[in-house]
Amino acid sequence: MKIYTIEELFKIAKEFSPFYRELYKSVNSFKDISDLPIFDSVCFWKENSIKNNQVLTSVQQDGIVFKSGGTTGNPKFSFFTLEEWEIFTLTFGQGMAMGGLGQGERIANLFYAGDLYASFLFILKSIEKSGTRAIQYPLSGGADFNHIVDTINSFEIETWAGVPTTIMKLTEYAQKNQLLAPKKILFGGESLYQDQIEFIKDVFPDAHVQSIGYASVDGGLLGFADSSCLLQEHRVFSDHTIIEILDEDTLEPINDVNRSGKMFLTNLTRSLMPIIRYPVGDKAMWIEDQSQERYRKFKILGRSEEGARVGPATIFYEDISKLLYKFHNQIHIKGFQVRLAHFDNRDQLIIRIAAQSNQDTHETQLKLKKLIVNCIYEERGLIKNLVSDNLIHPIETEFVDMAALETNERTGKLKRIIDIRN
Repeated sequence: MKIYTIEELFKIAKEFSPFYRELYKSVNSFKDISDLPIFDSVCFWKENSIKNNQVLTSVQQDGIVFKSGGTTGNPKFSFFTLEEWEIFTLTFGQGMAMGGLGQGERIANLFYAGDLYASFLFILKSIEKSGTRAIQYPLSGGADFNHIVDTINSFEIETWAGVPTTIMKLTEYAQKNQLLAPKKILFGGESLYQDQIEFIKDVFPDAHVQSIGYASVDGGLLGFADSSCLLQEHRVFSDHTIIEILDEDTLEPINDVNRSGKMFLTNLTRSLMPIIRYPVGDKAMWIEDQSQERYRKFKILGRSEEGARVGPATIFYEDISKLLYKFHNQIHIKGFQVRLAHFDNRDQLIIRIAAQSNQDTHETQLKLKKLIVNCIYEERGLIKNLVSDNLIHPIETEFVDMAALETNERTGKLKRIIDIRN
């Protein structure tokens, strides 16, 4: 199977892709990948339409087409030749094997399928190609919940693989109902936060929780998790990709450890739809220095741009997550969601929290809600001032069950920010 050098991929993209031809019109040669220009992902996807595609290097002759799981903006379609799809799943499967997938391991595939969504098919095929001879139960996260529970119990399925939202719903169910405890939980598609891990460990103290691996339908391979990787840590598929972490302001390459920046991906296995210095949309940092030439380890630090605009201010989802963790002694967060409402000519931010709480009485819950809101005001003085000046409504918090948090019907992922403003 073909793995290109960056020089080969550059030549193919510039010669055959109208998008890259324009991007590289003043570039004839380069010494390092950092000499090549980067681009805005909005522009990339605007040129990647179905009927007038300016990104592809040729007409697709075989393979598979997927649509991104995103819920906003124009649909994003990713095109793979059959060979590219084969190497994508084979390599990811090998990464799963390096992550400890066991011989004959019984795995419930709880990812979502249909409507051109990749994750269920991708995980199914990757496990097949992992070389571990695992036993799969292709349930899908969209199956009837009672059927999922019955299947796990009946077949004594020891490994769950799915998005964190599905995992948390099953864990919440197991608090009060009979459900066979998993030995291993493999999550993907979303970040799993420390409070969620603690909740899972409270219910399933012996379960091993780790990433199933890191990939996207946009770019392809991003990273695999081996036994040395902690939560959100992965290693680069260095034979197949080039991962760059760039300074958020200057876009200069970062090679120092423990310094955050934006992730960019170059995929050396895709030539039909070239991915060269593509903005992944995540922040990350290296946690091993350059002496680790192959499979260098990095840590994902959350989305680089995922903010809730309330009035003239922006609050980022990851910032709220860090703030809520300050209350982990009082509540264990299973998940949370930000809602944006508008009434009486003003915006309002509502934080809906699914939590395992020690604050059970109505009075103590009210006190905790007030503490959380006041903490936001203390850390974000602009928000407090906007409330004081009656430019936005006061922030509200709500405690709900995990099932009350809205998810994407296609992907099963939690909708992190919901805008219900008219």
